Amino acid sequence: MKVTVLGSGQWGTTLAQVLCDAGNDVLIWGRNQSVVDEINTVHTNQNSLPALVLPTKLRATSDISAAFAHSQLIVLAIPAQSLRANLKAWKGLINKDVPIVSSLKGVEVSTQLRMTEVVQEVLDYPEEKLAIITGPNLAREVVLRQPTGAVAASTSQVLADLTAKTFSAPYFRVYTSNDVIGCELAGAAKNVIALAVGMSIGMGFGENTQALVITRGLNELTRLGMARGAMPLTFVGLAGVGDLLATCGSPLSRNRSFGEALGRTGSMASAQAEARSTVEGVSTASAVVELAHLVGIEAPIMEAVKDVVNNTISPQQAIVGLMKIHTGAEIDHV
Repeated sequence: MKVTVLGSGQWGTTLAQVLCDAGNDVLIWGRNQSVVDEINTVHTNQNSLPALVLPTKLRATSDISAAFAHSQLIVLAIPAQSLRANLKAWKGLINKDVPIVSSLKGVEVSTQLRMTEVVQEVLDYPEEKLAIITGPNLAREVVLRQPTGAVAASTSQVLADLTAKTFSAPYFRVYTSNDVIGCELAGAAKNVIALAVGMSIGMGFGENTQALVITRGLNELTRLGMARGAMPLTFVGLAGVGDLLATCGSPLSRNRSFGEALGRTGSMASAQAEARSTVEGVSTASAVVELAHLVGIEAPIMEAVKDVVNNTISPQQAIVGLMKIHTGAEIDHV
């Protein structure tokens, strides 16, 4: 297929390589002309993926009209909190017959909407033309063509199948799902849990603490997803526990690494100074917690992360507070 990837950062460039390796005609759009020129001339993107040589057939453009004109499938790979503004700017250029696949893992802070909900609201896009691609996919491993799995989710099985086929490369195995709600919420919430895991590591705690945070964090995001209408089994699959384990367990994870810096320094300013790219969990934390409150779900780990990134409490105070929470039956209580 002719596929346009909107976003020339680390993840957009990674997905563009996957799509090329899957046999598609891929055009990547980016605002930075120097990055576009680099991709087209020397087939690299050193700022986002140092030392990686991109497929020579991958092309790039900074002309958004040309990007949309090329596409039979649009892939969104921009920061979650910039989605609405970009869609408003692009609205007159988008053909509603062209499916949109979101790779964004966040919840809009101002509205608590999932990313596909933002697309629907801004563009009045038909639900059956929207899909997501998600899973345990750390960019720096995917670009090395290490075997991994992903989930293509859409309320339309036809589009889920098409998305899976379009992204399926020898090292990129794609399953399908119709649970868009569960897959999107899991992708957003796991970044918040990864910040908590990172903080525990930064404070010098070991595997027991990490296991506690990951397991109870999975409990929180599962209960939140189910309260919003998601299917329980989604959270024991690639989009749920798979993505959570990869994001919490790897130093390649931007969210975990940011959390480590936060736990080590106790300072948001210091952690932000170390960050080289967008850390979705920082902005998403407040939105995810608000979603939980709206459906009456207790989410103490995500609440603690929200308070830390908002400079209300320190990472040390967060851990102390979490250890004071009342315990009961594991499957019924936090």
